[in-house]
Amino acid sequence: MKKWICCCLIIVSGCQPFGSLEQEQQPSKPPVQVEEPSSKTPIPSSETKEQEELVLEERFWNQIEVQNGVKVIMNPDNVLALVNKEQQLPADYKPADLVIPNVPFTFKETNIEKRHMRSEAAKALEELFTAAKQQQIELYAVSGYRSYERQQQLFASEVQRLGEEKAVVAVAMPGKSEHQTGLAIDITSPNVQYAITPAFGDTPEGQWVAQHAHEFGFIIRYPKGKEHITKYQYEPWHLRYVGKKVAKVIYEKQITLEEYFQIVKKI
Repeated sequence: MKKWICCCLIIVSGCQPFGSLEQEQQPSKPPVQVEEPSSKTPIPSSETKEQEELVLEERFWNQIEVQNGVKVIMNPDNVLALVNKEQQLPADYKPADLVIPNVPFTFKETNIEKRHMRSEAAKALEELFTAAKQQQIELYAVSGYRSYERQQQLFASEVQRLGEEKAVVAVAMPGKSEHQTGLAIDITSPNVQYAITPAFGDTPEGQWVAQHAHEFGFIIRYPKGKEHITKYQYEPWHLRYVGKKVAKVIYEKQITLEEYFQIVKKI
């Protein structure tokens, strides 16, 4: 009997355990796929749009030639010509496409240079004045294109009246006036007795212009608080045409034309 029991124990101990058999018969699990994060982060559409707005073709940048120590703009027909105390227009420059915009002026004379603007700017001014009138905003144009010679007369008169130190922050020197581009216009309203004054900025007309001029391609060229950049006093009456795309950026960022050229990328 003892021999039989021993044989049974030997036979049983030689069998494979049931647990091991079950593990071998279980189907293998498919490998788990883990998605790795993309190395390229999608750019939000708003950021993409801003990047597109902050690029500018090379033809819109000043082409400068130094003449007798003075930086002269050699592509003055450029609608984005940056005219300031550091870069000036050629003395003989006069736009070839000057026209008279169909807007009310503060004077009656018809065939004088200050009624004129370049055609693109004149059309935009007409649209701005029309939109203003629809909102019961009454605007008048005061002075558009101004020749180099006329600017000489105005500057000399201002120097005689105020002295040169004060004159240079109030009136541009000849060649350094935006009015010579044919893209600038001074405006006013009855609320300031048709005068050219900083008080225009506090009137309903001045406030409307400040909020809506960019919609027509204009900017307040010499805004308040930016005198250290433009080197001119605050002039809420002085509009400069730059086109809707650039005007929108300048308005939304509350910057000057000088600052715009610092943040935009040349392509």
